[in-house]
Order: sequence, then structure tokens, then C-alpha cells
Amino acid sequence: MTALHDMTAGELLAAYKSKSLSPVEATDAVIARIEAWEPKLKALYAPDFEGARKAAKASEARWQKGAPQGALDGVPITIKENIATKGVPVPLGTAATDLVPAAADAPASARVREAGAVILSKTTMPDYGMLSSGRSSFHPLTRNPWNLDWNPGGSSAGAGAAAAAGYGPLHLGTDIGGSVRLPASWNGIFTLKPSLGRVPVDPPFFGRAIGPMTRTVADSALLMAELSKPDARDHMNLPPADIDWNAAALSPKGLRIGLHLDAGSGLPVDHEVKEAIEAAAKLFADAGAHIEPVAPFLSPEMLHLQDLFWRVRSWVDFSALSHAKQAKVLPFIADWCRGGADVSGAQVIRGVNNYMAIRAATTRATQPFDFVLSPVSPVPTYRADWETPTNDVNRPLEHISFTMPYNMSEQPAASINCGYTKEGKPIGLQISGRRFDDSGVMRMSKWFEGVRGAQKNWPEPPK
Repeated sequence: MTALHDMTAGELLAAYKSKSLSPVEATDAVIARIEAWEPKLKALYAPDFEGARKAAKASEARWQKGAPQGALDGVPITIKENIATKGVPVPLGTAATDLVPAAADAPASARVREAGAVILSKTTMPDYGMLSSGRSSFHPLTRNPWNLDWNPGGSSAGAGAAAAAGYGPLHLGTDIGGSVRLPASWNGIFTLKPSLGRVPVDPPFFGRAIGPMTRTVADSALLMAELSKPDARDHMNLPPADIDWNAAALSPKGLRIGLHLDAGSGLPVDHEVKEAIEAAAKLFADAGAHIEPVAPFLSPEMLHLQDLFWRVRSWVDFSALSHAKQAKVLPFIADWCRGGADVSGAQVIRGVNNYMAIRAATTRATQPFDFVLSPVSPVPTYRADWETPTNDVNRPLEHISFTMPYNMSEQPAASINCGYTKEGKPIGLQISGRRFDDSGVMRMSKWFEGVRGAQKNWPEPPK
């Protein structure tokens, strides 16, 4: 029998409807799971178990009357700390932030609250979300539940770890260069980085997306149905679309699918990662897909200029801090920001133009295909106490050459587990689609989920 903390959102909702389980029982079970894991995992920020139990009690009363508030009524959820929830400060992962309670829910928080989800806690992130790591100057070190010596990835570090550890079925993260997909890959869970504007973000920015982080594709689909509702606060919000997020799996038979194994820049693809991606591609081929190679399209110069562009953007914010606050920022991030100082206006414009060049190159390379398969990361997860897989402030983006281009091109891209290394480190398959085809990526992910074979049991808390 499935433990309550391991039940999917769909299973919980069915049990609530049949009155075989109440939201109070489910919430208590998840809180007990968190209490067993959290002293070692450190995935949460600002947990509110009293508030969660109160919300669960109200949900229980609604289900007893047969009148749930919305599509997520009574389902436990965590929300990444940079997605505002009313009354909770938003530190952005750094000790340099003044802790001022948020005045209102951000769009994503508002949608899940309106749908009746039980908000358990916020989840951790590194300073300003600019690391693929659980390192932070504000939060304790977040670790990977598969092995506490491993990194959970980032910047949605706490969300990825929480999903794998069984902190309930639903989690929200953000992604500007891989920040939901990398922790999904390294924690063995599922995520979708939607097309830009599909999920309203406040404030929006080039490439910034909010995505569901769950153990199953179906649970992410449940979340997307709520998250994708419009919100006027996002001036880049896409027009409302009639999308059946729970549509059936899509067979790859007859589809033209690209296989992208060389990004053209960054770290070389680890041999175990390459083997896992090739094995996944074979499943598509065996089902009748036409698999064709995708040529490298992100050059080292493109990766360098994107790094410089982000450094300049962050330097503008960092340099506005007092010296006392600058000293509180994680040293790695502070040094990285300083790399954006004294950059000429001409070089900044080159960085902006490079954004468009990456966008054009990604679209040009992938447009001929219905979907493209690739690694999420060229390497498996790494040491928990490192900031990046290189641990080198001069080479901080060497692991995002497969993920970042889809932020620039605004295309949807998912991460789904496709295997493990000999050490047991999860490996993520990235499935990307054409711009706006979020539903297609979800349906293709659902197909792969059904054929990929048995997964390892989820990790258990240390004794």
C-alpha cells in the first residue's frame, strides 16, 4: 500500500472524493515525513505547519459537503521562496536581503491558493537564484535525498529535494537557464519549463519561467491547469489558451525527433549520461519515431556572452548594496557579480544581441523536428558543498548549454528521469518542443514515462 506521503495529487483527490482519506490525514502524514527528513535535508524555508493544518481542516469540511473549493483542494504543496506568498519575506536566497513580508501572493501562489492547495512551506534557493546548487548565504546547505553528500541542483534546490524526499506531491520552482530542469534531473523527478508567458510571472524577465516539480507527469499537468490561468501583472503573459493538460500520451510513431548529444560548448557529456540518453532515444525509435542528429548550435562565445550579460545585470543590483550587505552575499556570487563591473556599453549591447542570436540559433536548429531529445545536464550531480559542477567562478555556466537555449528561444522543455549512474545518481532526459507546444511536450513525456521501465524506490530518511 502506498504511504500517504508518497501518494500523487491525483490519488489524494480521488481518495478525498471517495471519503476514504481526508486532507487532514494527508497533511499530517506529509508533515511527519518532513520532520523525519528535514534536519538533514534542509529543503524548506518558512514552514507553516499550523497554517497548513488549519487549511487542511477547512478543506476536509468542504470535501465532507461534496463541495471542494477547486481542482487542488486539500493537496499539500511547497512554493519556491522567490515566488511571493502574502506575509512571508522573500530573501532571494541571500543574507543581504531585508526581510520584509510580501504584500500579496505572486500569480502562481494566488492560483494554487485559489484552487484549495494546502501550502506547507516555501523552499530554498541559492543567492539570487544564480547557482545550480543548494548553497546559500541565507539558507542552510540543501542536500540531495538520494545521497546527502550530493548536490540537489538549483536554483530550485529545495523544491527538487522536497519532491524526491516525499514532502507531498506538488512543488513550484522557477527557471531562467535550467533552474527547474537541473534539480529535476539530479533528483530524479519530472518538471516542465513552459513556453515564456504560459505561466504568469511577476515580475517577468527574459527567459524567466515558473514550472511544476513533481514525481509524475500527471501531477504536473494538474498544476499547469491552474498555473496557466492569466494574470494581468505579467505584461509578457500569453493569451489564454484552451489546453487539455490531462490529454493522453502522444505516440512518437511517425514523428521526426532530433537527438542532441553535443551542445557545442560547456562540459563534455559524461559517458554514463550519453548512454542513458541514447537508450531513451532507442525507445522512441523502436516505437516508430524517425531519430535524426541535431548539430551543435551554442558556441563557447555565445555561452561566454550570456555569462557576461547576467554578470552585468547582477552587478547593477550588487553594486547598489551597502558594503555591509555586499559582505553578506555568498562569496562565489559576489565574485561572479564583480565580473560584470566596468563592462563597456558596447559589450553590454553585444550581450543583448547574443540573447537574440541564441534564440535564433536554437529555433533554427530545432524547428525541423517535432521534438528534440537531449541531456538536461552533461554531467550527473556533484558535491553538495560546491556551487557549480566546475566549482570555478570563471566557468560557472559550463553545465547549462543544453537547458539555457530554450529559455532564450521561449520553447517548452521538460526533464524526466531516464536512468541512473553506477553510483545511483539520477539522469534526466530533456524533451523540448516547438514554441507554444507545451501540451505536446507533456504528452510526449507521459508516453516516455509509460515505457521507460521500473524506477528506483524513492529515497528514505537516514536512520
